[in-house]
Amino acid sequence: MADMPSTARPRSNAARILTIVGFVFAVLALLLNPIIFGVLGVIAGIVGAVLGDKPLGWYAAAASVVAAVISLVIFSALINN
Repeated sequence: MADMPSTARPRSNAARILTIVGFVFAVLALLLNPIIFGVLGVIAGIVGAVLGDKPLGWYAAAASVVAAVISLVIFSALINN
């Protein structure tokens, strides 16, 4: 049983780095520019997840989307008032 090949990709250092970059872009999307950094964070998170950092890569992509939406809501509320 121990010699059975796994279908999951092993996590690489590049996957972890891209996941961390995805979380950084999520914070930047919240603070600076939600469109640009939100899209970059989603891309970095998805690529990190595909390269093997499964749960955290998807969390980084989701965090980027949530941060971009929250930032857009806050900016639109500030502009309309």
